[in-house]
Amino acid sequence: MSGLREARQQALVLDFGGVVTRTLFETHAITEAALGLAPGTLKWRGPFDAGSDPLWRDMEAGRLSERDYWLARTREVGALLGEDWDRMETFVVRARGADPDAVIRPEAVAAIEAAKAAGCRIAILSNELDLFYGRELRSRVAVLRQADCIVDATYTGILKPDPRAYALCIEALGLAPAACVFVDDQRPNVEGAAQAGMRAVWFDIAHPAESFRQALDLLAVSP
Repeated sequence: MSGLREARQQALVLDFGGVVTRTLFETHAITEAALGLAPGTLKWRGPFDAGSDPLWRDMEAGRLSERDYWLARTREVGALLGEDWDRMETFVVRARGADPDAVIRPEAVAAIEAAKAAGCRIAILSNELDLFYGRELRSRVAVLRQADCIVDATYTGILKPDPRAYALCIEALGLAPAACVFVDDQRPNVEGAAQAGMRAVWFDIAHPAESFRQALDLLAVSP
């Protein structure tokens, strides 16, 4: 029982896009089918092929924010359809709206279930949850209903890696920073969490199972 009591005093804090969901880079085929685009139309691959994605390289170098990267891609895809898209939500809803659960990582579901079963709290700390995916997604995706708290910069206006973003999440959980294990696919956000006193894991989107294993290991939770 002592191990269970200890687990209840911990939390698994997850970024949403790229960690809980598969990235748009990984689901070009789904996007193309949903939008009626020919297979192979979308060629940008971000971290999977940074050499062919200058916008991604600009983001990695700090010359472009993550939001601005996706806004540029949103406008680009809208233009392919002859439409003027100026909201990221439009892109995501049109590309994934029919079945949002189809892009949830099964590894994320398994990790959340394991952490919950061990008594850990679950939090989502996102820069763009409702801005990018739309508010209605919360009621349509089962994994979001398992979160004990959701801190979304859509409403707070505070983006990771601003220290205040982590402080808001820690306060909402009611735990010490060191009791929280944070997982994000953006290295600056991981560094920000570590500086805030959280235990932090960089999520490798090419190896999701291993990344979640690292997080669960820090919580002393078996997958």
